[in-house]
Amino acid sequence: MSAEPKVGGEADAFCTKCNLLLAHTILAMVGPKIARVRCNTCNSERAYRGQVVPASAKKPRKKRVAAAEKVVISFNQRLEGKDLSKARKYSVRETFAVDEIIDHPTFGIGVVNARRDDKIDVAFKAFEKTLQHGKGEGLKPTFQSMHAAGPVSDAPVASEELPSTPDGGSSSV
Repeated sequence: MSAEPKVGGEADAFCTKCNLLLAHTILAMVGPKIARVRCNTCNSERAYRGQVVPASAKKPRKKRVAAAEKVVISFNQRLEGKDLSKARKYSVRETFAVDEIIDHPTFGIGVVNARRDDKIDVAFKAFEKTLQHGKGEGLKPTFQSMHAAGPVSDAPVASEELPSTPDGGSSSV
């Protein structure tokens, strides 16, 4: 005793949006054949293709490659075997190499993790800082004037007289 399909009834069909074989509501029929269906899960509409699952949906998924496990080295482990008495004092004028031990006046002992042009990343016991290095002694910061005109002179500038009261100078009430 099989029920014949009718509009408003249900039929199993492959949902291309959900990528699963699911129940669908029949929307249209052409004679005894189902023509259009709506997925009961995602409400998307499509032409009825039967219960055929496309070959693209049957592809096995690629196995995920596990990421390499991170090895965390503590600050104290990085300092093991290094002579802390030979740590160089930090100065902006000095240049430092990767894995070099430095002695910063504020942050203390640190290890240089990375070096780029005029900056170094230094790991201290509690945090990591980016510091400048390799700045020469003769270099001084230069500042550009906010005024595009020539040099500023000390000569007084002529100005119009301004009224002393808001009504134009008359002080009568």
